[in-house]
Amino acid sequence: MKRFIPHTELARDSRFKRVNPRNQLLQSLPDDVDEIVKVFELIAPKMRRRVEGTELEAVYDELGPAFQFLTASGGRQGEGDRSELQMKIQLHGIYVGELQALEAAGRTLWDFPELPWEFKMNMARQCWDEARHVQVFEKLMDHVGSEVGAYPENTFLFETSCHDDPVLRVTGVNRCLEGLACDVFRSLIDQGKRADDELLAQAVDFVLADELTHVRFGSDWSREFTRDDPERAARAREYQRETERSFSFGGRKIAREERLEAGFTEDELEEIEQLASERGGAPRRETLVAAAEILRDRHLARKRGEAVAPLA
Repeated sequence: MKRFIPHTELARDSRFKRVNPRNQLLQSLPDDVDEIVKVFELIAPKMRRRVEGTELEAVYDELGPAFQFLTASGGRQGEGDRSELQMKIQLHGIYVGELQALEAAGRTLWDFPELPWEFKMNMARQCWDEARHVQVFEKLMDHVGSEVGAYPENTFLFETSCHDDPVLRVTGVNRCLEGLACDVFRSLIDQGKRADDELLAQAVDFVLADELTHVRFGSDWSREFTRDDPERAARAREYQRETERSFSFGGRKIAREERLEAGFTEDELEEIEQLASERGGAPRRETLVAAAEILRDRHLARKRGEAVAPLA
């Protein structure tokens, strides 16, 4: 079995529909309603093809090419709450993320045979945990009335695990993405408690306990692998900043207590919170929602056979 396989070679059965692994479109858009409307009307056919054959196909047909701004991004509802559709989309996204985390930990175990036995045991433990998480989230999807393959799969997590440097591998996957999972899972637990969904809150709480261990693996081994090598340690810190920045779009609440327990320092958390609060040139949430509402109205007008004025 060859080492360092690319994300394009991950095996999937016919239930799964894969989309582009990394999408930087949102970060590149201006904070301008009219310009966003123009861009999304140009790429509308591509957006439609991306969701064809999934449950998002009907959502696209109802809301138009910027449907994600009115569903996954929350529309005009409270940012802390999730609609039924949002919950289904998020749980499916976490399910495929856990599947890729299982694959990433397994590949890390295989890709670096020269690394210490203790590291290999940690990766084997993580494989076992991730396999259990896959089962947990598959059952949670059933709990909310969804199923495997209902939504497209994005392979960004496994793509982050494709580095040939084990320091960057554990930094990107264990410290950054598993750290992000801590933030997301804390939010889901809070949502479950608000909605009196004890099953959701308890199941995700169990998974979160494992995630803390996985982040701690990254914290411990990134320090171990860069001991007495300040240049390599600097590369790891910069890669961590780049990865955190790429997933900071739209802002998020950091699970400080969990991250501190998992080996992050106060200085690191302050930097992550700063990245999460910065817009970095990307459009504001309010701008995206306003553009999405215009796109929806123009889309529905076309479906009714009405003339739609060309964009200036």
